[in-house]
Amino acid sequence: MHGEIDAFSRYLAIERNVSPHTLDSYASDLGQFLEFVRRERGAGAGAAEVDHLLIRRWLALLHKDHKKSSIGRKLAAVRAFFKYLMREGMVAKNPAELVATPKKEKRLPFHLNIDEVTALVEAPGDRDLLPLRDRAILETLYSCGIRVSELTGLDVGGLDLEEGLARVLGKGGKERLVPIGSYARRAIAAYLAARNHPGHDAPFLVNARGGRLTSRSVARIVDKYIVKLATIKKISPHTLRHTFATHLLEGGADLRAIQELLGHASLSTTQKYTHVSIDRLMEVYDKAHPKARR
Repeated sequence: MHGEIDAFSRYLAIERNVSPHTLDSYASDLGQFLEFVRRERGAGAGAAEVDHLLIRRWLALLHKDHKKSSIGRKLAAVRAFFKYLMREGMVAKNPAELVATPKKEKRLPFHLNIDEVTALVEAPGDRDLLPLRDRAILETLYSCGIRVSELTGLDVGGLDLEEGLARVLGKGGKERLVPIGSYARRAIAAYLAARNHPGHDAPFLVNARGGRLTSRSVARIVDKYIVKLATIKKISPHTLRHTFATHLLEGGADLRAIQELLGHASLSTTQKYTHVSIDRLMEVYDKAHPKARR
């Protein structure tokens, strides 16, 4: 079955033009499945010997130490693999179609309140180059709601401070324009001025050696200011994206508009924020309505 997986990987890379990250994920998931099939059916087992019962046994083993979302992703990889084999005439049916996808756990995204996010973005201060950079990072993440990878991929030319817009490259190579708030614009302008206004093609965020800042470095920077504040729970840079979306929704923004700003392909991905907003609404009701208290 190893040869069939290699052929499927070439199909994904050449015909489907999937990203290297997606390709690696498929290869990893199918590699784990292949190891399981060999243990169960022998080293020479082929794809034709796989049935839905064997796939279910594999998923049952994964339940011990994998989240449902991870298991669902692995099943999707196996399903796509057998769909390809059917197309190529290597198998007669897709056994993975008979296996139900595990329901994902409904986890509400954690977000900061206004006081917490204000304290966080102001924590670096506004003196010296690195604090100015860190302030620009925090202000931009909260103001624009962009992913960390989109932030670190920004060049100076992608920022139009006069118009208050940033041109970001999202998932799947899709480009979108997002507004930049006035606080973030001031923080960005101060940081770029401290760098003597780098050229159009220069990276927006750089490290102390002048190289482009990585997503991991941004996570470390956020952690540094979380530790400094001490009053806020441990969060990640992505929490600022959740906070951006939640505050927009609570402020009356349309869900479709938030979807566009976040760069979500599906509205269902954005709808998780409605749960947060409803929870907040109920909290306000319980505190404010005289007949709500028990």
